[in-house]
Amino acid sequence: MLTWLDPNENHEDFPPLQRALTDPNGLLAVGGDLSSARLLEAYRRGIFPWYEEGQPILWWSPDPRAVLFTDKIKISRSLGKTLRNKHYSVSFDQAFTQVISACAEPRETASGTWITNDMQLAYLKLHQQGHAHSVEVWNEDKKLVGGLYGILLEKVFCGESMFTRQRDMSKIALISLTEWLKTKHVAVIDCQLPNPHLTSLGAESISRAAFTKQFLFG
Repeated sequence: MLTWLDPNENHEDFPPLQRALTDPNGLLAVGGDLSSARLLEAYRRGIFPWYEEGQPILWWSPDPRAVLFTDKIKISRSLGKTLRNKHYSVSFDQAFTQVISACAEPRETASGTWITNDMQLAYLKLHQQGHAHSVEVWNEDKKLVGGLYGILLEKVFCGESMFTRQRDMSKIALISLTEWLKTKHVAVIDCQLPNPHLTSLGAESISRAAFTKQFLFG
């Protein structure tokens, strides 16, 4: 039975992860709000919000969990060529609003977006507080052509979304992120759910228990 969270109680505890449903995989709780306190508590326990406009806030913790170890990213021959040619530049935390807005744009395979206006405002606030970060990729004309954003905890970067407007640019953002995380001694990116794109870059699945034990607090 799902737990319903009170939107007026920011410090209300999430239920144990073991109570998450298996179908749909990882659905744990419903409701609450997108306050910074609740979002940070969720990420520290391996929980993230994912829902569409018109739905209540849905909180998830799937098992297994897709992760990408920063020293195991795979670079294909064609991607290596893009890296060598370097007709782009990369920045960090210089255009967070532009990045999350671009990530929220409808994709070819979907008509809507889960990055609602409320979600954008909530993560912008986390960015202003120093918890959420963006990677931006610019072309030679200084136009934003790729990027990603997510939440940085002590041991893990919780990746939220990425976008590309030019071939390989989201991949360049991810590679740049791994190098930045290595300087901060962060070994893993939480990809949440597997997909062919992330798997091709080296993402793998581990159990929820292993993920929370190694990288989180809950």
